[in-house]
Amino acid sequence: MTSAATNPSTGARPTDRPSTARLTMAMLALATGSFTIGTTEFVTMGLLPEVADGVGVSIPTAGHIISAYALGVVVGAPVIAFLGARAPRRGLLIGLMAAYTLANALTAIAVSFELVTAARFLAGLPHGAFFGVASLVAADLAAPEKRGRAVAQVMLGLSVANVVGVPAATWMGQHLGWRSAFWAVVVLSTLTMGLVRLLVPSSPGRPEATGMRELKAFASAQVWLTLLAGAVGFGGMFAVYTYISPTVTEVGGLGSGAVPVFLLAFGLGMVVGTWLAGVLADWSVFRSLLGSTLGMGLTLLLFALVIPGGWWALPVAFAIPVLGSVVVVNLQLRLMDVAGDAQTVGAAMNHASLNAANALGAWLGGVVIAAGWGYRAPAVVGAGLCLLGFFFITGSAVLHRRDTRVAAAPDDVAVR
Repeated sequence: MTSAATNPSTGARPTDRPSTARLTMAMLALATGSFTIGTTEFVTMGLLPEVADGVGVSIPTAGHIISAYALGVVVGAPVIAFLGARAPRRGLLIGLMAAYTLANALTAIAVSFELVTAARFLAGLPHGAFFGVASLVAADLAAPEKRGRAVAQVMLGLSVANVVGVPAATWMGQHLGWRSAFWAVVVLSTLTMGLVRLLVPSSPGRPEATGMRELKAFASAQVWLTLLAGAVGFGGMFAVYTYISPTVTEVGGLGSGAVPVFLLAFGLGMVVGTWLAGVLADWSVFRSLLGSTLGMGLTLLLFALVIPGGWWALPVAFAIPVLGSVVVVNLQLRLMDVAGDAQTVGAAMNHASLNAANALGAWLGGVVIAAGWGYRAPAVVGAGLCLLGFFFITGSAVLHRRDTRVAAAPDDVAVR
């Protein structure tokens, strides 16, 4: 049997880790949860006209339900981390998914715009916390040298949702009524609860953890630099993704039938990028972040250049989310590292920052389009956001190296 030394990042011991088969099944259960969340988060965008018609408001007004969900993610991550700091992680995961089930059921039965909006806010609350706690559980279960791949496997469900879950739920909502899509999510989230209960090993609570200690993460400059890198740098991808439909048709000169192909390319890019992210993370989190953020910025500029060529832009549209997914997974790991004892809030805040990136990228993209700069402009703005994110990551690396030298830190926390 291997040594009982603990994993410096998570506290797990090798003797606590399950067999390879049990680990695979646990990762499947956690990925099912991320697939469920990814499906319901993005299907709202595809069904926005149907939802607007169903509750009697305009499409722009109905768009506020997307903002309400994002706000729920931002609010829920620190609040749930504060309240659930001592909770056993498997039990917390089941509880979070139970809340998600109820919120989506409320969405499905809501009869007014105000109630739908409130339900989407409630659905957003457990989002970040689920991904954060699931990532911590995955890192605990895996060997230290494979924790990057373990976290990536959890995130893979979110990527697959964009290829399978969102199109399927959108089709269902268009043909069976928009409420059916949210009932489907209720089924998926109920399934997730069962799988987590059956397949994820039990984990004890942390009696030493407190809500106040979790909130101390926000006193860390490293935490803020990492959150800013996500909220700003990842916004570059959303600046393009939000307006991909008119960009493809009006700038690329392609028919509306090309839009699903570009969306599929984005979804497949997320899947490939999430898998690649796990491999790169186990090599170097910092170098992966720096390279993928800078690479995404350059790829966005390339997209602006080649989109007038129509189909020539398709490979570039695939490459953007590949690099973006590498950013997401490595930001998750970086936050888990820099949060110190505040593991829950550190892991949960990643998706809060990514939802802020979604809002920022979409807003700035809309600003430059409204200013008359055309549909290529969001890609240029996105490249600028990536450059700013690169700046924050570089600042984090410089600060880390300085602190490491001052504290004479051991090798296991040096910049890899």
